[in-house]
Amino acid sequence: MSIEKIQERTFNFADGELLLINKPYNWTSFDVVGKIRNSLKPLKLKVGHAGTLDPLATGLLILCTGKLTKQIDTFQAEEKEYTGTMVLGATTPSFDLETVVDQEFSLDGITEEAIYNAVTPFIGDIQQYPPAYSAVKVGGERLYVKARRGEETELRLRFVTVSEFEITRIDLPEIDFKIVCSKGTYIRSLISDFGKSLNNGAYLSKLTRTRSGKFLLKDAYEVADVVTYLRSK
Repeated sequence: MSIEKIQERTFNFADGELLLINKPYNWTSFDVVGKIRNSLKPLKLKVGHAGTLDPLATGLLILCTGKLTKQIDTFQAEEKEYTGTMVLGATTPSFDLETVVDQEFSLDGITEEAIYNAVTPFIGDIQQYPPAYSAVKVGGERLYVKARRGEETELRLRFVTVSEFEITRIDLPEIDFKIVCSKGTYIRSLISDFGKSLNNGAYLSKLTRTRSGKFLLKDAYEVADVVTYLRSK
């Protein structure tokens, strides 16, 4: 959404505003929060986000300011929708592009029919482990910090719900997909498990959150536009 659309709005950040932000590639969710918080610094307001996105993911990030930060858990609990691309035939320790390929597999015998059929077991209530390279805290420290030191950590199984898992393009080794799921679902883990279900390997190469609850990515602002607007006030 353009900066002109931001300028058309009247904001009351102290009472609470909900900002839809298109998180840039290679930014952490905390980077976005920090940028907006610093732009609002004269007001000394709380700013928080509802639902973390990995640095290599893009798309819809919901920010709350002021009194609305009390409702973050409510927004965070909403269903999420993602589109993305996986690479079949290889794995990485982080299940995405943060780390380099550590194993490769032949794609001989992998048919489109097999790929489409492999989706079914991942729809519904499923169990998954978070990636070792994730923001989950164990012993007060985030898993990715431990993983980068080469430490192994016992991961806890979690239950999530995947209501839609659709293959939208196959051009091996790349496969595009759309997923609708509950909060707390790790798409990286889902893609890794999907590769294993084909007796192969897979990692996530691209991910975009397109919806969170009733809020859509098409209605989101760019970080730079929001900062420009706030600094002009």
